[in-house]
Amino acid sequence: MNLKGLLIGLLFTVLYSSGAIIMKIGLLSAPPLTLVTMRLLIAGLLLLIFIYGFNKSKYPLPNKREWKILFLLGLLNTTLFLGLGSLSIRTISAGIFNLFLPISPFVFALFSLFFMGTHIRAKEWLGMAVSVIGLFIATYPSLANSHATLAGILFLSFGMISMAVGSLVYKKANLQLPNLVINAWQGFIGGIFLLIPTLFLESGTPVHLDLHLAVFLLWSVFGLSIFSMGLWFYLLKQDAVRANNWLLLNPVTGYILAAIILGEPITWYAVIATVVVLLGLYLSGNFRTNRTKEKVTEPAN
Repeated sequence: MNLKGLLIGLLFTVLYSSGAIIMKIGLLSAPPLTLVTMRLLIAGLLLLIFIYGFNKSKYPLPNKREWKILFLLGLLNTTLFLGLGSLSIRTISAGIFNLFLPISPFVFALFSLFFMGTHIRAKEWLGMAVSVIGLFIATYPSLANSHATLAGILFLSFGMISMAVGSLVYKKANLQLPNLVINAWQGFIGGIFLLIPTLFLESGTPVHLDLHLAVFLLWSVFGLSIFSMGLWFYLLKQDAVRANNWLLLNPVTGYILAAIILGEPITWYAVIATVVVLLGLYLSGNFRTNRTKEKVTEPAN
């Protein structure tokens, strides 16, 4: 991985890790599905206005095949992943939430092996295994004292699997669309899909128009849905397996961000886990700053 890819991966990790923290802040003002639906629809509308209102000649509408893929990505990567993830936060601890994040890259690696014939090298498996050990070290204190419901665990598990499947669909489809267009339609379509369960499950639940809600919307819309997802698509186009591996670092960075923003203490478990996870990412090849000889096919933008 070159230096540019390394820096983008680290930036994505920090932004993505802030999702659970900003969700905790938003829950002080509104229920989870309502928060996610508002985030997706606002971000999607802003991006679509920018694309087709100010740059109409530059970005053509998707064709028939591309519409089908975008609807599938919207369902998998936004409606199911963000919707199920937001529901799980209410009933499981942060420790268990972090512990389940590595499910996505492992499932993606298995799916890509069986359905795309992708060769996963032994050092990549070793790197992921070492990183998972680090995640157990980081989350053990919270896990040992946490409480969770079976529904919360199932919601989170299916959300992680959905994201892995979405990554596989995206890589296999090889969409000839700019990242900005894919991100906009995926988010907006996912928000439309999410309207139905939101209205069914949370209709009548009060929403407080306060500072917490404002902070949640500003950060989640611009920092997560727009900027962070743009980075995610870039990483996927470079190397989908390594892109998913960056998710292994998110629990540790999330732990550090929680200490800074929410005042949670940093323990020796977190320090040791950070070293172990970084070692795992290095073994899997994520921290190599020189260009490899492997050919990387990137769709034209």
